[in-house]
Amino acid sequence: MAHEIPVTQARAEFAELINRVVYGNERVVVTRHGKPLVALVSAADLEFLESTEEAVDEQAVRSVSSVREVPSAPGERPRFGIAAHYTGEHRDS
Repeated sequence: MAHEIPVTQARAEFAELINRVVYGNERVVVTRHGKPLVALVSAADLEFLESTEEAVDEQAVRSVSSVREVPSAPGERPRFGIAAHYTGEHRDS
């Protein structure tokens, strides 16, 4: 669970928040008017999130088995389009 803190308080305690994230392995969510604005995470967490995002993107690309042109129906105005065939393989989050 992330620690939430208002932006005005975060400004005053920025150095302490960095220490909590780096040394305390915490995640800090900075809020404005009670709504999440930004998150402070460690560089290791960011690297993990980015690698996970890349892996999910690669999985999505692999799940599309073919891309082909889609012809217009008889009597229909010609149009541009492509279709991708989804293989049905996906990762549950």
